[in-house]
Amino acid sequence: MQIRSVRTRVLVPPHDSLTDALRNSSFAPQNGDIIAVSSKVVSIDEGECVPEEQYDKYELARQEADWYFDAPQNTRWRHCFTIAHGNMAGASGIDESNANGHLILYPKDPFKSARRLRQFFMKNYSLTTVGVIITDSVSVPLRRGAFGIALAWDGFDPLRDYRGKLDLFGRAMQVEVANLADQLAAAAVFSMGECDERMPVVVIRSAKGIVFKNRPASLDTQLFVEPENDLFAPLIWKNRTWKRGGHKKS
Repeated sequence: MQIRSVRTRVLVPPHDSLTDALRNSSFAPQNGDIIAVSSKVVSIDEGECVPEEQYDKYELARQEADWYFDAPQNTRWRHCFTIAHGNMAGASGIDESNANGHLILYPKDPFKSARRLRQFFMKNYSLTTVGVIITDSVSVPLRRGAFGIALAWDGFDPLRDYRGKLDLFGRAMQVEVANLADQLAAAAVFSMGECDERMPVVVIRSAKGIVFKNRPASLDTQLFVEPENDLFAPLIWKNRTWKRGGHKKS
C-alpha cells in the first residue's frame, strides 16, 4: 500500500475552495485509489465556519451534538463530552486550530460531502473506480494523543467480514469484522500531520481487499453502533445524564 500526501496552499476560513487548491497542486489520482480528505478543509470549502468571538464554543458544541454529557464542574479536562455524526468527539468536532479567528464545525452532512467530492474526482480526473474518506482526529480513553478516524466515506465497503472464515488452526471466526474505513483514515491522518504541514489530502494506492461500489455510503449503516447497543455502553452510557443535542439528522 502506498500513501501519498498532497501539499496545497493554505485554505483560509471562513470559506475557500478546496477544488481550486487541488487543481494547483500535485494531486493526480488514479483508478483504484482511496482519497482521504481532512474534514477541516471540507468544512472550509463548504463555509461551515463561524466567527470565534460571536459564539461560546461549548454552547455551540451542544447545538451541534447528537448527544452530550456535561462533565462535573470540578473536572480539569472538558466542559462536555459529545457524540456527533456517529463519533464520540470533543466539543462535537469544533476546531479552533488553523481557523483564522473562527470556529470550524463538522461538515453539515459528511456523507453528502464525501459523495460530492467523489463525483468531482471522477468527473475532473477521468476516474471510474475511486473511494473517498473524510477524516478527523480524535482521542480515546487510556491513550494519549489523537489519531485518525473516518467521519464519512463513499465508493467502497467500509467493513471486511471475516465471520465464518477459518483461522490458522481451522477454527471458524465468530465475531471478527475489520473496520477498513477507520484503519485507512488513521494511516492518512498520520501522513497529513496535525499542525502546519498543509497536506490535507492523501491518496492511498494499492490497498488490498477494497471492494469498490457505486452506491450512497449513507446506506452502509452497519459500521455505526447506537450508544445504548455499544460494547462499552456500561462504561459510557448507563447511569450517565446524556442529553439530546441540537443536531437534527437529515
